[in-house]
Amino acid sequence: MTTVAAHPPARVLADLGPVAQLRAGRLGRRLPQLVIGLVLYGVSLGLMVRGNVGLAPWDVLHSGLIEHLPMTLGQAVVVMSFVVLLLWIPLREQPGIGTIANALLVGLSADATLWVLDEPSALAARIGLMVGGVVLCGLATGLYIGAQLGRGPRDGLMTGLHRRTGLSLRLVRTLLEVAVVLVGLLLGGVLGAGTVVYALTIGPLTQLFLPWCLVDIDAPDLGAAPTLD
Repeated sequence: MTTVAAHPPARVLADLGPVAQLRAGRLGRRLPQLVIGLVLYGVSLGLMVRGNVGLAPWDVLHSGLIEHLPMTLGQAVVVMSFVVLLLWIPLREQPGIGTIANALLVGLSADATLWVLDEPSALAARIGLMVGGVVLCGLATGLYIGAQLGRGPRDGLMTGLHRRTGLSLRLVRTLLEVAVVLVGLLLGGVLGAGTVVYALTIGPLTQLFLPWCLVDIDAPDLGAAPTLD
């Protein structure tokens, strides 16, 4: 006789607390995927900086901050990560080890990329770095969110607003990117063509890659989980 499991593996983003995230299984896949995704995210930001044809929207904000504070771009990423976590409180987002790892690893990876990579002189090469950075960031976002060990601070805003408003992931992400660009510009951040490309494409890219990267987990309570539509 065939036994049907009471709770099949999740194919949505499960809304789990830190302990439940660790108990959901497949840590041998999920933990490495989380770390790889976070490191690649930092690399993608560094690629866009060295492309020098426009920063990622959040980095427009970060670049504005470092105009006023004595810190590197990566350090600004870390500081803003913990500031953004405060905005999770009204959204009731569930943090995890991936949330804290995101706040630390992305900034460190971005600074490391900037340390080893110089800005090319050819415009075509710089455009290539920008495009590669945007696509890599979409993939990296799918990897670390798909590990289901807690969204990063900025993506927690995306998934939290998605859950609360019913708007699609791509629309929420795009609106967030446009908003932080405006704040960054007010602080003296740098805007370029790459910023516009990133702001308009990162939402669709995230929605494209996330279903491919989503890890099946044992999550019995999925009633409040955001869908991938």
